[in-house]
Amino acid sequence: MARSYIVDDPVKQRFLLDREALVSQLVLAEEMTRIFSKCWIYVGHSSELKKSNEFVTRKVAGRPVIFVRDGRGDIRCFFNTCRHRGAMVCTEPAGTRRSFKCVYHGWTYRNDGVLAGVPGSEAYRGEFDKKDLGLRSPARFEQYRDFWFLNLSADAPSLRDYLGRATDYIDLIIDQSPSATMEIVAGAQEYDVGANWKLMVENSVDDYHLPSTHSTWLNYMANSGVKIERPKEGMVLPTHGLAVDLGNGHFTTDNVNFRGRPVAAWIPIYGEEAKPEMEAIRSELVARLGPERAKRVCDTNRNLVIFPNLVLNDGSSVTVRTFFPDGAGKMHVTAWALGPVEESQAARARRLDAFLTFYGPGGFATPDDVEALELVQQGLANWQDDRWTEMSRGMGREGEQLNSDEHHLRIFWRKWSQMMEVA
Repeated sequence: MARSYIVDDPVKQRFLLDREALVSQLVLAEEMTRIFSKCWIYVGHSSELKKSNEFVTRKVAGRPVIFVRDGRGDIRCFFNTCRHRGAMVCTEPAGTRRSFKCVYHGWTYRNDGVLAGVPGSEAYRGEFDKKDLGLRSPARFEQYRDFWFLNLSADAPSLRDYLGRATDYIDLIIDQSPSATMEIVAGAQEYDVGANWKLMVENSVDDYHLPSTHSTWLNYMANSGVKIERPKEGMVLPTHGLAVDLGNGHFTTDNVNFRGRPVAAWIPIYGEEAKPEMEAIRSELVARLGPERAKRVCDTNRNLVIFPNLVLNDGSSVTVRTFFPDGAGKMHVTAWALGPVEESQAARARRLDAFLTFYGPGGFATPDDVEALELVQQGLANWQDDRWTEMSRGMGREGEQLNSDEHHLRIFWRKWSQMMEVA
């Protein structure tokens, strides 16, 4: 990419985005080379593979992969591609297998990647060696607290170094569990959005849109007895929230809670019968973590973005959401609910209710967000005559950056621009 797609002028306090970045197939091709092939990209969570020989298959940055716990219990990631003629060796979405067999010519691979069987192998001569023809793996595959990522570049920094200060916010999620063990709840939300993938990054942390886009949900909460204070003069949201730059393109919102959290905060929508258990959960957190840390876990919520395309929504429910481009104007979204392994059946039901009520294709929020993003993409058909997106809100604000500003959006675009301009 020979030129910058952003105008970043701190003197004039202006930040503009060239809308070609949201519509160009050429830009997408560059993104796959410069971003998705060099960053740590989320693959899955350890809890999806509870037992040896369990696997799931999915696309990660356009690459079909097998995420598997092998016969010895080690978690691995392989490209779902036969070394013979290139066919996928596993077409099932999930299951339990000790080996994967290509349906084309019958080459068989153990779930540790080793090539175990080649029909008619005696016909191969010369330097043919099965030991050299096991399933390929990404250059790097590492985890932080059971969140597994791949990196296609052998020269990448360690995952821990890449995540940097974002680990502080991941730790806040893990602290919800007395044993520090969280698990993905079985099942996933999957849907397509007719919009550029980067618009989902923006939307995931854009609290500026909440009062207008999600007014139905806010009215539902208020009618259910949840106290929602009127915004103070100059504020968009009835809460004090910050936009926090975590380095390496990662960032988060950090809100004083006003929605209520199934983990420890009772609100009327959960029913009176939920109050004793939620008070008990809060008491356990205070005893284990101390009052200050427990308050941090219970009474704040955040939307954490791990650059480029992983979002951990630690709000009314803990949601793991990832999204990948399927063309310049389309993306595929997958989201999972995450919760402590110890929580009761009632607590898990409240968690899933929050997950389904607010997030997901049938929730209060996601259909609104999808419609808004698709309207943006449709409006971008005029990009050549209306070229610049305005993202200067809050620029130049002294002190803490509010999450209803566009500070965190600028964090993303600065990192995106930096990576797209460096070969």
